[in-house]
Amino acid sequence: MNGEFVPWDDAKVHVLTHTLHYGSGVFEGIRAYETATGPAIFRLPEHIDRLIYSGKALNMTLRWSRDELIEAVVETVRKSGHPSCYIRPLAFYGYGKMGVNPIGNPVELIIACWPWGAYLPHDMVDLKVSSFIRIHPQSTVADAKIVGHYVNSIMSILELQGTHYHESLLLDTDGAIAEGPGENFFMVKGGEILTPSLGTILPGITRRTIIEIASDLGIPVREQKILLADALSAEEAFYTGTAAEVTPIRSIDDAILGTGKIGPITEKIKSTYLSAVRGELPQYEHYLTRIA
Repeated sequence: MNGEFVPWDDAKVHVLTHTLHYGSGVFEGIRAYETATGPAIFRLPEHIDRLIYSGKALNMTLRWSRDELIEAVVETVRKSGHPSCYIRPLAFYGYGKMGVNPIGNPVELIIACWPWGAYLPHDMVDLKVSSFIRIHPQSTVADAKIVGHYVNSIMSILELQGTHYHESLLLDTDGAIAEGPGENFFMVKGGEILTPSLGTILPGITRRTIIEIASDLGIPVREQKILLADALSAEEAFYTGTAAEVTPIRSIDDAILGTGKIGPITEKIKSTYLSAVRGELPQYEHYLTRIA
């Protein structure tokens, strides 16, 4: 917390913290994986770059440089002793004054890590199209990872309570597929991978990795507008994200996709991704920050 290591139970903030009331914070989700030579953090610099970018959307100036933030994450993982873990950096406006305008409140920073298995603990997931659309891109900085944005995701997930669905799917303002509550969407049709274009979605770092992996495997990827009807006729589909990793999708609104089983392209993408993050593929070694 703010440059000091604090015991887990002592990590506290004031009840009048600005972000607690108004959502004026930014965060990242990062994973460290156990490898043959110890823990390794996947694409850490890119996550820190996005944290800094997101902060600028809220006129938030961090007190630490990019290199200091990277080293702080590394040292937190090292001190934790976890062979693998999920890492949460969070920069937020703290307690100083009330009112919607955050300027004048101190900018605080925490970095926490803990063991976290599968975010969606199912072999395949069933999705429900949400009645809520993804936030309009002209109402915010849609490609920033801002705390308040996730109320949109929360509302979509709350709709699922008491149902058999595992996760929701949000459409954009034009009725095209946007993303999940915390995941990017991919589908497979005719041997080609399709994914929604940037603009109304969070440009996920895992999304970027999957596009690169697919290219390396010789699988064509196209970024385009995807209508719900297009997705319902997909042969395969999957979600991606740091937490979700690569999660195959079985159905959307109870319409089974393809055979209803994990398809060959999804399986290949998933296995390659998991090998990459675990340090088993030399061509992706440059994405790993190893913990000595």
